Amino acid sequence: MKQHDPDPPPPPPGGILWDTAGDIRSLLALPAAFVLQVAHPAVGAGVDDHSVFRTDPWGRGRRSLTSVLLWVYGGEAAAEEGRRLRRVHRDIRGTDPDGRHYHALTPAYYAWVHATGYPVARYARRYFARPFTPEEDERFYAEWLMVGRILGIHDRDMPQTTAEFWPYYRETLARQIGRNPVVDELTSAARAIPAPPGHGVLRLLWPVLRPALARTLRFLSIGLLPPEAREALDLRWTARQERALRRLAVPVRWVVPRLPERLRYLPLARRARAGGGCSRSSPRP
Repeated sequence: MKQHDPDPPPPPPGGILWDTAGDIRSLLALPAAFVLQVAHPAVGAGVDDHSVFRTDPWGRGRRSLTSVLLWVYGGEAAAEEGRRLRRVHRDIRGTDPDGRHYHALTPAYYAWVHATGYPVARYARRYFARPFTPEEDERFYAEWLMVGRILGIHDRDMPQTTAEFWPYYRETLARQIGRNPVVDELTSAARAIPAPPGHGVLRLLWPVLRPALARTLRFLSIGLLPPEAREALDLRWTARQERALRRLAVPVRWVVPRLPERLRYLPLARRARAGGGCSRSSPRP
């Protein structure tokens, strides 16, 4: 009987991701990470053709966030979540606007979707938290590689060190990344966002709330993209917008680290930290 390889382990309790992935500040960087993912032509075409981000952004966002948290805090469920994602993406294939065939599990495309989380999260920390020391940055990237293995990405398809990552990242930006209809839609201040389901008051107020939400998502999507990614996508970011982002960051950076865990961490992360050895970790500001 053929024996299966053991499941790859999730990032360890007490590690960098254990402290940061479920922190509520991580939500602020998600729009920018999604934009950078879909800026790859194959990923953008797959999302354009197969995703429900237009018709059910709330459900998609909830499912995506739960998946991300399971990779880090799920324990034995982390590997099963990785297998589930591969099953979901197995039939996502098609042809992009330039006539090139794509498949969601093509190693280079699948790895890019995962890789984008590292530069975006790292850049967002410059605003909302203390930047990593060089040693912490290496640990963060090593744990991000562990997440990649959970997702089924082979080591041969991922840069194995930060020194290897940055040339790969810059080359991808220079040769493959660009504007496409999905990028334009996600960064539009006039984006059509349906009302959240099942909330009568919100639905009633949605004509007023939707434009404000669209502007906020645009602001975060562009502002938290690393500058080299904004340049690759030809997305304008002014000095005035930069000052506004820095003003927003001040209370976030000061208040959130001082919140109790029940307010600072998302529920799945909070439960895992309560029972999974978080006492071995010193919360990072």
